[in-house]
Amino acid sequence: MYCSDKSIWDDCSTRNALVRVGIPTLHMFGLEDLFNENGVDLAIWAHEHAYERLWPLYNYTVLNGSLEEPYTNPKAMVHITTGSAGCKENHSSLTDEMPAFVGFRSTDYGYSRIHALDKTKLIVEQISDDQNGKIIDSFTIIRDKHEPYTFY
Repeated sequence: MYCSDKSIWDDCSTRNALVRVGIPTLHMFGLEDLFNENGVDLAIWAHEHAYERLWPLYNYTVLNGSLEEPYTNPKAMVHITTGSAGCKENHSSLTDEMPAFVGFRSTDYGYSRIHALDKTKLIVEQISDDQNGKIIDSFTIIRDKHEPYTFY
């Protein structure tokens, strides 16, 4: 849906990604509105050979909970791309500058762990195999109420 991959062939790197907006002329079958209308906390994407953690995001607009705690009661769904387990195609090639909607990214091979602490908290960690199991990213999503996002 969103990524900072340099490839022009990846749907996530185009502004009107089909997975995000659906069929352009019909505005049907896009997932972004469906997920946000149903209050999805975390979208987990793969296929890109990198890890990216995005700020809470809708239609390329960052909607953090607050500046100090962006993932506490975020105003939009949080996205991660965790396709860095490795393959013979090597790492993805990311854009030179990190877009404003990306909070963290890495091309290290690795994997993600997600801990559901209770009905309001998810902890997401990215583990680097290239750095011998080091946790290279960690964040907690806290949503006191699970309801649709209200920015429509």
